[in-house]
Amino acid sequence: MEEKSKKMTGFEFNRQIFHMLLGIVIVLLLKYGVINKNIILFLILAGFILSFLSAKIKIPVIYGILQKFERKKDLEKFPGKGIIFYFIGIYISLLLFPKEVAMASIMILALGDSISHLYGLHYGRIKHPLSSAKFLEGTIAGFIAGFLGALIFLPWLEAFLASLAAMIVEAIEVKIGAEQVDDNLIIPLVAGAAVWLVRLS
Repeated sequence: MEEKSKKMTGFEFNRQIFHMLLGIVIVLLLKYGVINKNIILFLILAGFILSFLSAKIKIPVIYGILQKFERKKDLEKFPGKGIIFYFIGIYISLLLFPKEVAMASIMILALGDSISHLYGLHYGRIKHPLSSAKFLEGTIAGFIAGFLGALIFLPWLEAFLASLAAMIVEAIEVKIGAEQVDDNLIIPLVAGAAVWLVRLS
């Protein structure tokens, strides 16, 4: 049992590090104009096609990557679900918000979400009041990491509130019917909406 637990921890560690680095790379490419929302949309469509094919056949290289980073239940039912929703969250943010707000929201997704999982998994002791599966220490660490990432693009108050709102929602299991809404969709949208509300006031 202990060995299985270590394997799961190693898997989640690799997954979250990939999640973090992917977001940072995307933000850099957006910042310097290497990619834009149209390229993100193309990647989403390509992802759906590859997902459909991967559910039927084991595509060389692609299947190996999916095995390394995809949870088993998604690998069987919806290969590539995590990364597809990650790009959808980014695309919607770029559609709805100014570029600097979208990039800050992506940084909160990349840093805040990943750090909250990693820190909570290894150092969490206090159960989160909004979730039986998460730890308060993880949410606090995620909030700080997200705030620092967003601060690159936003004034401190906007970065603070965006990260705070996103990490509060990240701890809650938002569901539509019986299906849980993917964090990769919720976090950047909530972060961007928080900035939008600040700017309205």
